[in-house]
Amino acid sequence: MQNPSVESAFHDQRGGMGDGASSSRSGRGGVKERAKERGGIGESVVIDHGRRRNSCGYCRSTSASSVSHGLWANSLTAEDYQELLDHGWRRSGCFLYKPEMDRTCCPSYTIRLKANNFYPSKDQDRVYKRMQRFLDGATSMDKYDNLKQTANSCKGSVKLVCRESIPEITAVSTKGSASSTCEKLSSESVIIHALSDIIDKAVSILCGSISLPVAQFPKVNVKKVTTQAKKKLMNISEDLAYTSNIAFQIAATIRRSQAADAINKSLEPELPDINPRTIAEKLSGLVMQQEVPSELLTKACNGHLNFYSTTKQISSEASNLKQKAQEPRGSQGNAKRIATSENCIIMPPKRRKLEIRLKRSSFDQEEYALYRKYQIEVHDDKPEKVTVSSYKRFLVDTPIIFSPPISGDNSVVPCGFGSFHQQYLIDGKLVAVGVVDILPRCLSSKYLFWDPDFAFLSLGKYSALQEIDWVKETQNCCPSLQYYYLGYYIHSCSKMRYKAAYRPSELLCPLRYQWVPFEIAKPLLERKPYVVLSDYLVEQQSAMLSKHASSVERFDTDTAGCAHIEDSSDEDNDEIDFRYKDTDMDIGDESSFLADGAPVADGSPNCDVGDIVLAVNGLRVKFKDLEKVLGCVDKKVISGLEKQLMSYVRVVGTELAGHMVYCLS
Repeated sequence: MQNPSVESAFHDQRGGMGDGASSSRSGRGGVKERAKERGGIGESVVIDHGRRRNSCGYCRSTSASSVSHGLWANSLTAEDYQELLDHGWRRSGCFLYKPEMDRTCCPSYTIRLKANNFYPSKDQDRVYKRMQRFLDGATSMDKYDNLKQTANSCKGSVKLVCRESIPEITAVSTKGSASSTCEKLSSESVIIHALSDIIDKAVSILCGSISLPVAQFPKVNVKKVTTQAKKKLMNISEDLAYTSNIAFQIAATIRRSQAADAINKSLEPELPDINPRTIAEKLSGLVMQQEVPSELLTKACNGHLNFYSTTKQISSEASNLKQKAQEPRGSQGNAKRIATSENCIIMPPKRRKLEIRLKRSSFDQEEYALYRKYQIEVHDDKPEKVTVSSYKRFLVDTPIIFSPPISGDNSVVPCGFGSFHQQYLIDGKLVAVGVVDILPRCLSSKYLFWDPDFAFLSLGKYSALQEIDWVKETQNCCPSLQYYYLGYYIHSCSKMRYKAAYRPSELLCPLRYQWVPFEIAKPLLERKPYVVLSDYLVEQQSAMLSKHASSVERFDTDTAGCAHIEDSSDEDNDEIDFRYKDTDMDIGDESSFLADGAPVADGSPNCDVGDIVLAVNGLRVKFKDLEKVLGCVDKKVISGLEKQLMSYVRVVGTELAGHMVYCLS
């Protein structure tokens, strides 16, 4: 936190500036020159907010807390923010924060991915294909709209159905159409229960014919056949709606019963063929004798008891016959064809258009409306809290100075460095916005908000894949930009683990700022939440050298029966966004922070803060020149400021502290 005594001391001496003022102004030009040498424009000016404690937004524990160091950035070059990212910092608007990993309840590790090494998983491939089917017109939004309306209408009013009432409900649902969407949603569950009861009765009749107690047979299980299952299986009818494998379970039970001598001797002459196909056919006949829902047709197929939708089958066959009868000869393969005698035209599915636009960060009313809808419907935020000012402060305001592209120079991407909003539009409708920072070595993904009506497209995953592709393509014109930063990874938070699915990723060591492959870090994080990841790399390298030395020694001595060396490794187990709040409370003071003995960010045990440039009343003054410029300054003020600067160096590193401007006013 800013030391008020230091700030007031400088303000009190504002009128006492002597000739040193002009020399301090010339120092400002030196900072600019250093920025130009790094390829940047302008200078980074930050205000130190010190250590802050607030409630954790990840584990939601009342006893846990998140401890972080905060900076407010008045301005920030893209190069400096890149370095801050690589020291574990992130931004929320103009506020920069860095978790104190060994003090916070949910340690947050910076995670990144080298775009050229990325290989999509099967699930990520499905996201691509789902979007492509939707754009091709093969997928309609109607069914998703119905599902959403059904879910909303049934939210908070889920009813339990007793098995005793299933036959009555089934009769009502099959004779008349449901009047509400909730009844439509429960109809499938009702039919499954009804079919289970009907098969149960058929099994009882079958068991009675062979004198076996029903208790020996497992409970009947009826499953709905999904569209995905139909695609995976070959030669399966599109009309198949439900299926049961009870015939296989009955056959297995009968075989086990034959092992008991007493039962075998008394029932052996009466036992039917135990082939599941024969049992399924007999069950099919017994089921058809009962009151099966009128829209379902029962058949036995390869030992399975299947139920087909007669409504879909009849309409499909009628449609096929009608098209074949009315289709002119030689018209196969045409995009348009006559479908009815009224000369109606069946058009091919209408293709949708997806546009992805990249624009510099600025307030947009359409974006804000989408953000408001997303926060209220997806995150259950209260409408009065989703204001224009909170949106601007969180996702529009940025301290990063825009760096325009340079003609003939491939050190800056064509769009320039800075903060951007990537818009996703389908047929002109804004459906998602990704807030990103484009920096010299990476694209840093900050936040994404999307239209809840398009949730079925998995826009979060799709936008991440698009951003990775953008990095790959951009490397052709800016070779330095190679990485995709996904923000923070918290292994103890299940909602954050999806980030590790973008492989091969790596995590930033919180102490030495080395990048460690996630495959190495994961088993360590399974043991405890906070790990100095680079220590494991050192141990691993030492173990390899030791193993190599021992193998050389064994080879030289040619000793028989040498001791076995075990090389054990841990098994690889399967598998929110931060918002700065004005109510965050500062904890402790700078003296207590310094007493912790935390190492300097770049590993130096001590640092010289004399060359840190301070912003004092609009001037740029090095700390070591303060007394020359201001004249006599209280020693306590100087001592307090020095401790404050040492704390600042500990969290940003000596290099960044050396060329960023530390603002006191």
